[in-house]
Amino acid sequence: MSDRKAIKPGDTSDQRITKQGPMWRIGSLAAAKQVLLARRSTKQAGFTAEYIPRDVFHHHPILISDGPQHDEQRRKVARFFAPNVVSSRYGELMHSVVDRLVGEAEEAGEFTVDQVALHYTVEVTASIVGLTHSPVAALSRRLEKFFRQPPLDRTKPRLGRTNRQWMMAAYKGLGPVVGLYLRDVLPAVRSRRRNPRRDVISHLIEQGYNRADILVECVTYGTAGMVTTREFITMACWHLLHNDALRQRYLVAGETERLAILAEIIRLEPPVGHLYRRVTEDITVTDRDTVHQLHAGDLVDLDIRATNTDEDAFADEPQRLCPGRDRSRGVHDVGLSFGSGAHGCPGQPLALRETDALLSSLLAKPVSIVSQPSISWDDLIEGYKVRGLKLRFEETSDPLPGGDRPGNGGE
Repeated sequence: MSDRKAIKPGDTSDQRITKQGPMWRIGSLAAAKQVLLARRSTKQAGFTAEYIPRDVFHHHPILISDGPQHDEQRRKVARFFAPNVVSSRYGELMHSVVDRLVGEAEEAGEFTVDQVALHYTVEVTASIVGLTHSPVAALSRRLEKFFRQPPLDRTKPRLGRTNRQWMMAAYKGLGPVVGLYLRDVLPAVRSRRRNPRRDVISHLIEQGYNRADILVECVTYGTAGMVTTREFITMACWHLLHNDALRQRYLVAGETERLAILAEIIRLEPPVGHLYRRVTEDITVTDRDTVHQLHAGDLVDLDIRATNTDEDAFADEPQRLCPGRDRSRGVHDVGLSFGSGAHGCPGQPLALRETDALLSSLLAKPVSIVSQPSISWDDLIEGYKVRGLKLRFEETSDPLPGGDRPGNGGE
């Protein structure tokens, strides 16, 4: 039996390693990690990275770069997302935004979780990146429009798109990017050149990035910080509202246990369900006692929704939601939801603490579900979209366990 809510048609967790046409599909967590850690033998092939022109950038975007330059980029930017930095530098920011948004929702009486999560994640991410020259609602609309793309098929040449679809992709993608550049990135760059701050844009300027470089990095951080965290907040909220015992446990827990609960939810519901790599040099991948030879030029689909329920990694009903469950040695509690290796997501501490800040405040209130959400799927990031989870504040004089915000005990 599965506790998952987002089940994509066609996905299966019973295929450990298979070859389908020109593409390998890997659902074994151990084998997927071997691919992700094969640093000099694979390169990024997800998020249409292979179709992003590289000759216009002085610094290759962190999303698509590989090798020593990428390592240096990651090392320098890691200081913005380290757990202690997230808690000390961004904790007050997150809680102040939460207090305002939850207060506004409470005053309205009813609200849609994904809309509150959108404005919350955009405001927090924009502050960290440095995109602070536009109203949050306007910036949110620009970032949302970027993902209204035609469908794609990574197993086919040119992603299976017709010329018309490529034109539509350019039209739908470039418009929001131009708007982001003119209204957000350019004013931020001009401001930070005069008065540097402790944000990502100031860091990029210091490192000699040009405007095109900075624009692409802002798209990367902005969309990753907004889209995936927004979806996970809504999904985690939905899980906690449907599991009263888990919700009560979450509300009385200290921060360490709350983060463990969220880690188990994101293991089952990874916002990015597939990662892709292109093999550049032949590599050998072993699963159990079977050896597979992957050749240069092969495309590899790492099925994260399958790896995260691999019974070799997560014994005892891996499809069930069980915070604090046993797992194999070297396996993280989140599985591969944040990737691993050179392209592992540096924003894991921020995403989980950002989610916790909102949900620990919101779910301590007397809320009930007005309407259940719908789920659809985004081909670009291979993730779910949860829309329409509407909640209502109920009148009550009895506060729920934990008060307005659970304490930080249990460290």
